[in-house]
Amino acid sequence: MTLERLLSADARWSESLRRAERPGLLHLAASILAHSGDSWFWALGLAIVAWRGDAFWRSWAVHILISIGVLAVLVLTIKLLVRRRRPPGEWGAIYRTTDPHSFPSGHAARAVLLAILLTAWGPAWAAPVAIVWAPLVALARVMLGVHYLSDVFAGGLLGLAAALVVVTVASP
Repeated sequence: MTLERLLSADARWSESLRRAERPGLLHLAASILAHSGDSWFWALGLAIVAWRGDAFWRSWAVHILISIGVLAVLVLTIKLLVRRRRPPGEWGAIYRTTDPHSFPSGHAARAVLLAILLTAWGPAWAAPVAIVWAPLVALARVMLGVHYLSDVFAGGLLGLAAALVVVTVASP
């Protein structure tokens, strides 16, 4: 199968999941899930934990913040090399303006990284929540029309690889 045919199939499958222009409960849930993977949200939360937590939680939050930062640089580098445009649409104007490239999905990469780090280093209750949450964030990005399925798949693989490296070489 040629690259053109694969990209065409990817666009069709992604469009079949799209709900960006359809108001309702599913759109609201997808919006909340998509934003729950925003880097500023996690940076703020982890900064508060680092500021207010004891020595263990401070170290834990700093390790995760650094991991997110390194992953963000890696995602941005790949996006600037690949330069795949986001799917056309209106939802997510902030993403479309500040980051017009979609491959790989930074949200999917970050969500998978966080799910694995929370499983490895977080409280026991966080693992099942994070493992369910991560793919939902990725799916929400496709449903809202800011990514193709291949973007979130590649982002998820990148987040997985990054998390495995981090867990292997670092520990809070």
